[in-house]
Order: sequence, then C-alpha cells, then structure tokens
Amino acid sequence: MRELVGRIESATPPGRDRAVDALRACAILGVVLGHWLVTALVADSGVLRVASPLRFMPGLAFISWVFQTLAVFFMVGGMMAARSRAAASARGITYRQWLGARMARLFRPVAAVLVVWSLTAGALLAAGAGLGTVHTLVKLVLSPLWFLLVFAALTAATPLVARVSPLWPLAVVLHVDLIRYGLGGPAWLGWINLAAGWLVPYCLGALAGLGLDRGAEPGRTGPASSGRKTPWPGRATGWALLLGGATATAGLVLFGGYPAAMVGVPGAGISNLDPPTLAAVTFGLAQCGAALLLLGPLRRALRRPAAWAAVALVNLSAMTVFLWHQTAMIAVVAVGLFAGGALPGLHTLPDGPGWVLARLAWLPVFAVALLVCRAAFRTYEEGRPRKGGRLVPEGRPARSGPVPGQASPARSKREALG
Repeated sequence: MRELVGRIESATPPGRDRAVDALRACAILGVVLGHWLVTALVADSGVLRVASPLRFMPGLAFISWVFQTLAVFFMVGGMMAARSRAAASARGITYRQWLGARMARLFRPVAAVLVVWSLTAGALLAAGAGLGTVHTLVKLVLSPLWFLLVFAALTAATPLVARVSPLWPLAVVLHVDLIRYGLGGPAWLGWINLAAGWLVPYCLGALAGLGLDRGAEPGRTGPASSGRKTPWPGRATGWALLLGGATATAGLVLFGGYPAAMVGVPGAGISNLDPPTLAAVTFGLAQCGAALLLLGPLRRALRRPAAWAAVALVNLSAMTVFLWHQTAMIAVVAVGLFAGGALPGLHTLPDGPGWVLARLAWLPVFAVALLVCRAAFRTYEEGRPRKGGRLVPEGRPARSGPVPGQASPARSKREALG
C-alpha cells in the first residue's frame, strides 16, 4: 500500500488542483450512498417493486440534503471541462478532437452496462421472472443515465457556456416554475429545467475554473479583466452562494409549497428532481457555495499522500462506480432472496426506524459488491493499462503556465484532451 501511495504521489503533476478532484469524488460517493439509503426493493407477492423510506418517514428528508450532490458534480464538471478546453486550444487541439476524447471516455463505460443488462433482462424473462420485476430492475439501473445525456450536452457546449452568466439559466428556471405552479401552465414546460437547471452549476463551474486558473499564480489577474490579484471566486462568493441559496431554498419549502426532499419520492405530487425545480437549483447553489469554501481546506488536507491516493483511486473509476452502484445493490438483493427470503432492510417495506438501522448494516455489503463490479468493468473507463499504469485521473494542471517538473509534451496533450 505504501508503494502504491508513493507511485500515485510521484505520478501527480505538481500543478494539479487536488481539491477539485476531491469534490468530484465526494459528489459521486454522495449520489451512490443517497441511492442506497433512499431506494428499497420490496418483495411483494413474488414481484419486486421500488419504495422509498422518504414516503413513510418524511422526517428523513435531511438525508437528501446531504447526499443529493448532483449540483456539485455539474459544477466540478464545468470547472474541468473549461480548463481542459482552454488547455487543448492553447496546444492546437481542435474542438472536434477534444470533444471526441471526452465523449469516448464518458460513454465507453455505458456500453458495458447496456450490454450486460440487455443480456440479464433477457435471461430473467427466459427464466420466468415477471415482466413487472424485470421492468423495475432495468429502470432502476438505467434511470440515472439521464444525467449523462445532460452532462454530455453541456460538455459539448462548454466553449459557449464558459461565457454565460449562471443568472441567465437561473432566470429560465424561475420563469418556468412561475408559469407551471403560479399560473397553471402545462406540466411539460418543466422539462425545460432539465437543461436550464443543471446549466446553472455548470456555468458557475466553468467561470470558476477559468477564474481559478487565471488567478492561480501571484501577480496574475482574475477573469474578465477585473484587475484582482487573487483567484476568483473567493470566499465571499462562496459564502454568498451558501447563505443566499440556503435562504432561498428554505423560503421556497416553507412558503412556496416545494417538498423538503431534494430527490423524487414515489407518490409525491411534486418532485424536486424530476425535472429540477427552482428549489433544487437554489439548493444546488448553496451546495456549490459550500464546495467553493472547502477548496482551501481540501488543498491543505490533500498534501498528505495517503489522502490524495484515496481521492485519485476513486476518480479513476468514478464513472464505473456511478454506473454500477445500482447493479451492486440489486445483486445483493437477489442473493438475499435466494438465500434467506425477505430480509429486514433489504426486501421489507421501508416504513420505520428498524428498516433504517437494518439498511445501514447492509451498506458495507453493497460496497463489497460494488468493488467486484469495479474490478470487472473498470477497464472500460480507464482504458487498457499501459506500462507503469495510469495512477491519477487525467486532467489539466491547475496552473496554465509551466511548472517545475511538468509532464512531457505527449502527456500534456493527453491531459488537454482529457
């Protein structure tokens, strides 16, 4: 283990912003833990169906405040994409080459999921499983893929998005909700927010990424010729987003009729996430503000090689973890059904504190199953291992200028494409 930590530390470019990688790792792990905590597969008369503890125990809505971290992921995605595109452009890499490399790394792991679950669904039906059960399982696995389509579209628009203020898509979300809920407009208008809602943190991330780059070295100014000598965004921006977003979200929940849960709850009249509502967006801004405030402490903490090694390993398989975490949970549920019938916290109705305690006990088992999935499918994300291996996630160093010990030109080109 000590040797692995040393190899990761020595393979990391000196200018890499480790804190941004840590935010991405936390966002991915937050989504995974959130799904495992608020999704129950209930065995009912031989059919599996999805239930949520948030429907039976609304007081657990605070779980979604901690683990619904998609806004942070979109913000970090905007940061990394804006930096990567700027680096690629500076090295003469065309937009088409840059986008092709990013799309390949994004969707190559998806192909493995689609093939495996197409075969699994066919095998289950052939073995006599009910259509309702198969539909439940396939929907549970594939429903998170909507996020990848939105993320891919925003990535493709990065050169344009990097010049857009987050206030514009925020205004779109505000007016869509006003028309839907205040004026009785059609429900389909809400799907406009699927792009506009996540464009808010993505725009913020793109602006922040370029701002941190331009202000990263002493004497260099922040974005938009502001004349500042310190990186943008600063702590004042982080506090403004955190306090402003939290206050707006509290007002919308308490007085605007929005649900407190920041995830969808089966049977609820309004979902904050499907599609995103104004409350989900303002909540996301609060999360982004907290994330920006954590950049400094994270940079200091990740100077420790062991801490950075853990973050780097998560980021190397971030997409694999995201794509297979529901499969890992389903595998444990299936094995439990065959081995012991309806087990508490695994197949029973999530209607009380007993279920919560039992589910917490199952989380380590889910994690082990996910590690098995990672071992089996990580090559679809990481690519074929080269001599010496790639020990850190590809990405652009935080500073735009040369730094001591900078990577070779060939490696720099790979990082720019990444």
